[in-house]
Amino acid sequence: MAAISSCFFSPTNPSTVVTTLVSNPIGPTKLTPSFHNSPINLTLKSPVHGGVGGVIIGRRQNPFQFSVFASVSGGGGDDFIKGGGGGGGGGGGGGDHNGGGDGDGEDNAEDKNRKEALFVLAEAGRSLESLPADVAAAIQAGRLPGIVVERFLRMDTSGWLTKWLLQFGPFKERLMADDLFLAKVGFECFVGVFTKTAAEYDKRREKFFDELEVVFCDVVMAIIADFMLVYLPAPTVSLRTPVAVNAGAISRFFYNCPDNAFQIALPGTSYSFVQRLGSIMRNGAKLFAVGTTSSLVGTTVTNAVINARKVVDKDGEVEVENMPVLSTSAAYGVYMAVSSNLRYQLLAGVIEQRMLEPLFHQNKVLLSALCFAFRTGNTYLGSLLWVDYARLIGIQKAH
Repeated sequence: MAAISSCFFSPTNPSTVVTTLVSNPIGPTKLTPSFHNSPINLTLKSPVHGGVGGVIIGRRQNPFQFSVFASVSGGGGDDFIKGGGGGGGGGGGGGDHNGGGDGDGEDNAEDKNRKEALFVLAEAGRSLESLPADVAAAIQAGRLPGIVVERFLRMDTSGWLTKWLLQFGPFKERLMADDLFLAKVGFECFVGVFTKTAAEYDKRREKFFDELEVVFCDVVMAIIADFMLVYLPAPTVSLRTPVAVNAGAISRFFYNCPDNAFQIALPGTSYSFVQRLGSIMRNGAKLFAVGTTSSLVGTTVTNAVINARKVVDKDGEVEVENMPVLSTSAAYGVYMAVSSNLRYQLLAGVIEQRMLEPLFHQNKVLLSALCFAFRTGNTYLGSLLWVDYARLIGIQKAH
């Protein structure tokens, strides 16, 4: 008999098409259509006597992405993939963790994520056992959609640096959320020295070389902080296990906050407005520590250079004073916690993830170039703001 199927379509972000063919030569098939807002779901229901037909999975590139989920009934009305493995007819759905009901009812987000992820693994010839334990656990829990699993598998077979970084949980979470994460780190560190030096010159002009030690201090602080400014506000895919039951209320709250206040939540995940505010507060505290520490290093090195210059050039016409270490370090920590924190969270979560990525995700070269341009402009703006802020609170003086 000819198999009859029912498909319902809802295009998502352009990427790939998963096509599924389910064959069952044993018994007649029946059609049960259903419609809802989801990726393509293909449900074929067939009375199976003693087994389920074979499943063949294929993938091809296409400017529109459709995800296809297939389920074959195993007996009466229960979907095999949903977990209702057999038994009498009707719509019992005994294995559906949503609480039973009609086997054709809409799956929750975790079910869809799990099915899609398993299809991606199947077509790649990988099993859950071949994956890192945290990734496998997230797939089984339905927290990773297929596109994230596909990105991980692609990076797992890429260059040695990416494969090495995937061994470390925090880097893995960032790379799985954004495959351009390492490129953005490179952009930030590469342009940091040049843009910050240019901004210092634009503010100081003819006094630039007279204040060279101060300029050097600013650039040293910037280099140390640049990496953390990309790393901390970067959107992530959470692979962490649930927080301990005996953890305090504050610990539980910040543990469940996103790493970027504006990042897009994956299917099956949601963040409240308060949790997003918590992300800004948590990253602000971390960046305050980073800024204070980097400034301590920068000002200490700068004062050492100034003192060495005084010893060598005792007859120098320009007398440069040592920079105040504690006040400068505290001021830079506050600047990082407020200005840098907000600017980089907006850049990573809004401009890059919500605006540039949806428009140019198929052209990685153009997307990388735009990220480079925006990050260069943001770095230059930050240098201008720091000089104004430092002069405003009196830790740097215009000569």
